[in-house]
Amino acid sequence: MPFTNQAATAEEEAYRHIQNKLRMGQYPPNSRLIADDIATQIGVSRMPVREALRRLAGDGLVILRSNRSCIVAGLTLDELYENFEIRSVLEGLAIRLAMPHIDQDVIAELEFLLDRMEFAGSKSGTDWVVRHQEFHNYIVRLSGRPKLIRQIAAQHIIIEPYMRIWFDSIEKPISARQEHQELINAFKSGDVNLAETVIKEHILETAPLLAEYASPNRRPSA
Repeated sequence: MPFTNQAATAEEEAYRHIQNKLRMGQYPPNSRLIADDIATQIGVSRMPVREALRRLAGDGLVILRSNRSCIVAGLTLDELYENFEIRSVLEGLAIRLAMPHIDQDVIAELEFLLDRMEFAGSKSGTDWVVRHQEFHNYIVRLSGRPKLIRQIAAQHIIIEPYMRIWFDSIEKPISARQEHQELINAFKSGDVNLAETVIKEHILETAPLLAEYASPNRRPSA
């Protein structure tokens, strides 16, 4: 029987559990995370949960305080804009790295994912967020850079609860299909500079729209 590091497995389980709760907005920004309570919920000891929280702090998703407490990281408007700025650069790089792997099968898959996104948007904003994430994740994975993929995923997780708040207020972005189709068209052209520009503009143009709904009472610092 192969050796299994049970502590590492428990830590990974705790990490994925908390990460998913954060993504779904079930741990609101600035709320306190109690390791003992989380450990009881998923049936592991406290130590793997504490290690998972340290990893999540490294991802920027939670904040560990000097008194050993842990809170969910919230975003000011400045931080929300910064998130999109970081994403635009990282996903622009991912696009460049992915470009040599774009072929007809990839194009067909992207068009399929775009159709699923459009269908989901006609049914549920929450479903649209999930399908939108699938579309972007598929492209990012083509970069073949595990660290880059993880960094982009962390940025998406931070912003996902705010995306869900956004969709509580609107049906879906009217121009969403057009913007994503423009990216697919850029891939078809083989023009890596165009594809990078399209993804960066798409990400940066979303920030002010999301900010209006996600943090209506917050203001950027002077």
